[in-house]
Amino acid sequence: MKDQIVAWAKELQSLAQAGLFYGKDVFDKERYQRIREIAAEMMAARTELPLEKVTGLFCGDVGYQTPKIDTRAAIFREGRILLVCENDGRWSMPGGWCEYDMSPAENTVKEAKEEAGLDVVVEKLIAVQDRDKHNQPPYAYGVVKIFYLCRGTGGSFVPNIETSASRYFSLEDLPPLAEEKCTREQIEMCFAAYESEGWTARFD
Repeated sequence: MKDQIVAWAKELQSLAQAGLFYGKDVFDKERYQRIREIAAEMMAARTELPLEKVTGLFCGDVGYQTPKIDTRAAIFREGRILLVCENDGRWSMPGGWCEYDMSPAENTVKEAKEEAGLDVVVEKLIAVQDRDKHNQPPYAYGVVKIFYLCRGTGGSFVPNIETSASRYFSLEDLPPLAEEKCTREQIEMCFAAYESEGWTARFD
């Protein structure tokens, strides 16, 4: 269910950010800055996160606001999907924020190597999703999630600063998931793409 307070705060922040970037009048810029601060205060009050943290996440960009891109690798072996264990003990598909100098597919290859230790080839686009329509809790900024079907070509897991283990799971024995990153529904979608010869990418 959409949180209207969060939605208003995000819209106010976006308008203030654009005004700060494009505005010319010094007094207008002061007003836009205050609107941005109010938006951060609203988000902090709603999420119970420290204001400093919300401000850093929510008000750190300049220019016209656009969503961040998150990529996820669906890697299968013998009918099971690869998940990595986050530091809090929950599991997710390998992935993360897209680097500014990489395509989404290149980023997916990088993340699979960093988090799972695997060399992969991207074979198929599974879906492009608006994160807020599928994952909870809502983030303070827009996120586009891109899921790719990948084929492993080598490598093995190496413990790292982001993940502590990797393992293949069937749909019937999924572990506790980091649902802000991937949900059971999204994993089911990846299984459907893996099992389909004529998969058509889904999109919001």
